[in-house]
Amino acid sequence: MKKIFLITLTLLSAAFLWSGCEKNNYPGGTISPYLPLYDLREIYKGNDITLNTGNMFGSNSVTGVVVSDHSGKNLPAGLLVIQERKRINLLRGISINIGNDAVNYVPGDSVVVNITGGILKRTDGVLQITGIPAGAVTKVASGLKVDPNRVSSSNILAKPEDYESTFVAIVKAGFDTRTEPTDVYAGDKLLNDGFDNITLHTQASATFANSHELNFNANYYGIVFNKLNAEGKLIPHHHIRTLQDVKPLSSTPEIASVIISGFMADVRGGDGNYEYMQFIATRDIDFAATSFAVVVTNNAGGSVPIGLPSLGWATGSLATKGNSRTYKFNLTMGKVSKGEFFYVGGSTKMINGSSSTTMADSKWIRSFNYSTTNGDGFGLKTSGLFANSGNASGFAVFEGTEVDVNSTPIDVVFIGSGGSLYGGTTGYRIANTDFYDKVDVVSDDLKPQPFYRSGTNKMNFAYLTSDLGYFNKLGGVYNVALGKWVKARAQTPVLLTKTSPVIEIEGVFPAASEENPAGFPATSLK
Repeated sequence: MKKIFLITLTLLSAAFLWSGCEKNNYPGGTISPYLPLYDLREIYKGNDITLNTGNMFGSNSVTGVVVSDHSGKNLPAGLLVIQERKRINLLRGISINIGNDAVNYVPGDSVVVNITGGILKRTDGVLQITGIPAGAVTKVASGLKVDPNRVSSSNILAKPEDYESTFVAIVKAGFDTRTEPTDVYAGDKLLNDGFDNITLHTQASATFANSHELNFNANYYGIVFNKLNAEGKLIPHHHIRTLQDVKPLSSTPEIASVIISGFMADVRGGDGNYEYMQFIATRDIDFAATSFAVVVTNNAGGSVPIGLPSLGWATGSLATKGNSRTYKFNLTMGKVSKGEFFYVGGSTKMINGSSSTTMADSKWIRSFNYSTTNGDGFGLKTSGLFANSGNASGFAVFEGTEVDVNSTPIDVVFIGSGGSLYGGTTGYRIANTDFYDKVDVVSDDLKPQPFYRSGTNKMNFAYLTSDLGYFNKLGGVYNVALGKWVKARAQTPVLLTKTSPVIEIEGVFPAASEENPAGFPATSLK
């Protein structure tokens, strides 16, 4: 009997697994006439296919919100472009060739399209449905809001099919090279948003093709279309529909004289007087003539004062002992050259704690025993600059040595997100970086968000396993002429030993190993 029960259970399980593999788009046993666009795109396997209820799982139509706008004459002619999120909330789009009637639809129109008998094919690189009469399209509503889908260029380049025929926002983007007053939109231009370069395509027939209004830094809203290169690979191109799809953010570069390139927050063994921070100068600096400050924040449970940092980066400590919430180093002596690494931290100048490789020959602009000495202006002597509890810590660079509640850094990084960090008008101010924005750049009114954890400023690096000696190499490429990151920083853990050479934290690793895979570049300038 037991054997019969097990066999029955196995057969039932197999039946459930089999039925779960079918595409089921009909709730309550009734086949929906509307096929999700995700499933429609999955039907295409490289060859033209005539659509019918058999290959569309019983459906005959698609629905979606129109995102195409032909008034600017910068979209492929005849294409009605719609998008929706019916399948597991994944945004997908499709282009439907209905000829001249495509101009009759505008963004925000909701349509139903009977696509039975249409041909799903890739034409000029774009997956589209052809052979559909204009009468197959029914508008059921208008004026719907099309929310911006903020997507990095690197994601679009990695998955061009996922974003094809969808409306996306490429944010904080500028042209890969400085534009000249005589430059116009027409043609293909490389647009960089800090993650990669993507082609901004403007047709010669576009109403704005000869416009000189090329912005230094802006959001570019538009539709992604693909082209096939000589090897048959899909190459995405971003099409703005009209100049209203360009939202200027700034007209001049904000060039940071110093950028953060790495940090050692937890050496192997005791941390006191062994932690350090790594920076790169983006220009020649004489610190005696132009001073800076570096401030570290530690929000571990034992740091004081508790609660929100009432004075932001200048909170320091309101007690006579214990780890301070913030600790300051003034940079007022020494010189560095453009592109040179330099360090701030403990006076031991060792790469990975006690008895490790000396870094005394590296460029140290400020170093002293912070375990026995108070900070420059605020911060009590401390056994550890950074939190090793999982709560947030981080550090920032400021121009000048006067740091108060209103001071804004020129670069900043955070590790972790725990602790009491932000509330209303209180918190740690951020800079405009590859990770953070002083305003919500995709909001209609550019809503201010000046603090870490406010608005969209939620990104941070991870806290790594304690007491192993991980150096946090941040990588990335900073374009000095444009004053922006053209390749965003990414945390690369470098597990150091006591004998690791300095090249492991400044250049390419000298040899590959399981802990230290070769080939990760250091932060660089362009």
